[in-house]
Amino acid sequence: MHVSPSRSPRLRSALAALAAVPLGLWSAAAGAVVRGEVTRDPDGLRGSVVRIESTSGEMCSGSLIASDLVLTAAHCVMRKAGYWVVVVDRGFRQRRLRAVAAAMHPDFVPGTTPETQPGTDLAILKLNERLGADFQPLDPRYGGDIAAGDNVAIAGYGVVAENRRSSARVLRQARLVSLGELQVANTVTVVADRTSLAETAGAGACLGDSGGPILRGGPGGYQLVGVVSWSSGAAQQGRVRTACGGFTAVTPIAQHAGWINARAAELSRFEPGEAMPAGSRTNQADWTGGR
Repeated sequence: MHVSPSRSPRLRSALAALAAVPLGLWSAAAGAVVRGEVTRDPDGLRGSVVRIESTSGEMCSGSLIASDLVLTAAHCVMRKAGYWVVVVDRGFRQRRLRAVAAAMHPDFVPGTTPETQPGTDLAILKLNERLGADFQPLDPRYGGDIAAGDNVAIAGYGVVAENRRSSARVLRQARLVSLGELQVANTVTVVADRTSLAETAGAGACLGDSGGPILRGGPGGYQLVGVVSWSSGAAQQGRVRTACGGFTAVTPIAQHAGWINARAAELSRFEPGEAMPAGSRTNQADWTGGR
């Protein structure tokens, strides 16, 4: 992991502890934002962050990057299932839109676990209709890299704890800090609660937050810089082990901007019934997609 050489003793301890965490504690997918604040501003992230649900009963989060396109994690759409995207209007009423096609990053290897995934955990979904001016897509082209020490925000529809599944489907957000890069089978950026630095439980991703955004800036000026891939528990845990409240592993999008822009342009032009763009799948029984 590449981090600032001036990092604190607490951060050094947390990073050392990460290497000792058994892989079994790493979730195959991240969930709801732990210790996050419920988003109640009609002009806030409810217009940009969406929920993805599959016919197999799984759930993820995602970001609008166009009026009919959602950027999420590839592992969220890797199972054989149909997919729906749930959006929230200004009155906080939910709408369900069907995902009619998906493009997974060509490097992604379905069926792998987070620590053995050698590819890029990104996918784009095409919706069956365009959303109106009530929604604010995030532009993935201008967010830039995530440097160690950067303050970022996380948002998602996941649970507040692994044993509280009923807390899902509520949009929450929290502020985190980047600790730099971590090399597992692929390279991710790791973010954590600034106060606890994952040594003890703090804010971060949990079940249902996979695919959700990592953002720079604040209200009225959010920039999309990453996509949540997986999470870990804190270094210090009690008898009840968890994969939430520690590190949140992020796929940074700046280095994949070329693929995102090219696939988004192709899917934007696609209409149901037309020949699919190369490398995409339709939302049918043979669509391989997932959590």
